[in-house]
Amino acid sequence: MAKTENADPAKSPFAIRKISWKGLKTTISLFKYLRPYRVTFFIGLIFLALSTATSLAFPKLVGSMIEVIEGKSKYTINQITLFLFVVLIGQAALSYFRIYLFTKVSEMAMTNIRLDVFSKIITLPITFLEQRRVGELTSRITADVSQLQGLLSFTLAEIFRQLATLIVGMFILFYTSWKLTLFMLATFPVLVVASVFFGRHMRRLARKAQDELAAANVVVEETLQSIQVVKAFTNEPLEVGRYHTILNRVVDLSLHAATFRGGFASFIIFALFGGIVGVVWYGAGLVQSGEFGLSDLFTFILYTTFIGASIGGMGDLYAQVNKTIGASERIFEILEEEPEISVEEARSAAAGIVDGHIVYDNVHFSYPSRPDLPVLKGISFEINAGEKIALVGYSGAGKSTIIQLLMRFYDHRSGDILVDGKPVSEYGISELRKNMAIVPQEVMLFGGTIYENIAYGKPTASREQIYDAARRAHALDFIESFPEKFETVVGERGIKLSGGQRQRIAIARAILKDPKILILDEATSSLDAESEKLVQIALDELMKGRTTIVIAHRLATIRKVDMIYVIREGQIAESGSHQQLSLLDNGLYANLIKLQFETAESN
Repeated sequence: MAKTENADPAKSPFAIRKISWKGLKTTISLFKYLRPYRVTFFIGLIFLALSTATSLAFPKLVGSMIEVIEGKSKYTINQITLFLFVVLIGQAALSYFRIYLFTKVSEMAMTNIRLDVFSKIITLPITFLEQRRVGELTSRITADVSQLQGLLSFTLAEIFRQLATLIVGMFILFYTSWKLTLFMLATFPVLVVASVFFGRHMRRLARKAQDELAAANVVVEETLQSIQVVKAFTNEPLEVGRYHTILNRVVDLSLHAATFRGGFASFIIFALFGGIVGVVWYGAGLVQSGEFGLSDLFTFILYTTFIGASIGGMGDLYAQVNKTIGASERIFEILEEEPEISVEEARSAAAGIVDGHIVYDNVHFSYPSRPDLPVLKGISFEINAGEKIALVGYSGAGKSTIIQLLMRFYDHRSGDILVDGKPVSEYGISELRKNMAIVPQEVMLFGGTIYENIAYGKPTASREQIYDAARRAHALDFIESFPEKFETVVGERGIKLSGGQRQRIAIARAILKDPKILILDEATSSLDAESEKLVQIALDELMKGRTTIVIAHRLATIRKVDMIYVIREGQIAESGSHQQLSLLDNGLYANLIKLQFETAESN
């Protein structure tokens, strides 16, 4: 099970940070995704402006009703009430279209962002993907993009509405009574200072709570990925306990934050309504002195309430903008990475004509994460087109690394790797890999049907070709035994199939691809004897006429290959046929055979 690392709070995907100009520019640059829908967005802005204007007209109309009561209006109470209902209906209609248009724009823009981020992730090199958790990358497409969606569908409209309410409302208040406006503004510094103080503390608590929640998600991810290990060691109580401990910390932090949030809300309510009481008191004095009328005071109070609500909502909007900026920065970290190939290049790349002649010439390699630890130290060998060779040796000797370099998952440090006399670096990555197929030890099947998993080798294949591949992989019998046959759902990672069945599905997939170069990475090492026999028959069919590289622990499975290379500590220690190597006194291969024989005897 993977070890849970202590995340740096500053780098947490949920951390709330101060707004920076650089982060704001990054967020603004994502608005390029709005360009295809700018007309719809602009119409939405018009509806937003109109709905805001109608809401700002509401206090004035209510004030007009007071004027009717005072006998200072030429309109009747019924006329003003009717007009109020017309305004309310208009506002409802305008709000509907505004919400619909902004949602439409945000959904379409976010779909494009998600597609771009996913496309970039799957086209990034292995070296990048190995340094990132799957959960972290998934959160970029889900949580981070959802933050941006909230900005376009809700936050942006609310910022515009609150600012318009604040600016227009203040103008109306000054026009109504500058004395009362100045009196009202005198209470604002208290609210601002309190908001800043509480806001900072709330951000710290929110960051801690989100970090703990992220740690809880890691526990869930690791537990489900290693569920067989958990059950094998009967550690369900341990995992529940780990998860429960973190959730308790989340609850404690959330309750602590709720205490501050409740105190802040209580203070705001007291200060806001206290301010309104003060405005009413001072305004009543102005009415009594004849400086303005009762209707003006009523209108003033309503606008003050509107403005107070706008100021109170600014804190939440600030937090949302903060989160959005953090999300946009993390998304751009992905989008600015250099892919090994674009989706368009991969789609248009052709397999080309490759015979399968492979040469390794004095190849040296160290993994980028451990540059001072050489894995391959001058590997040299040659495979003629159609030949079958095997790589054997102890774990960690460098066998799988040799394959990874051939497929260009990594680029070798020095030496040459040639395919048909041409360096692999001169092939397009997709062009090269289209000529190869791999059957790994741990077969990864997708959660769809058997048919879909076989077709993955060649998505354009006909149903007859897929059936033929299954037959040649000796998988047709067990597939036809299922009630749903080829439409049987294999479950996540192929969990509903046995190991041997998964292997034969993988072999059928490789047969369908019809590669010139075949790689078998310990394809039978985890199978029982009966399954291994069936899989080996299928592999023999698959290897016909192809250049084949076999990595094997079970040496009995490689007796028929043309050449065996014994790898020790990144170098070729021995080479020859099975018969030649097994007769070497104190040879590494002979010792491996002896060890396996003794193991088999003891079992």
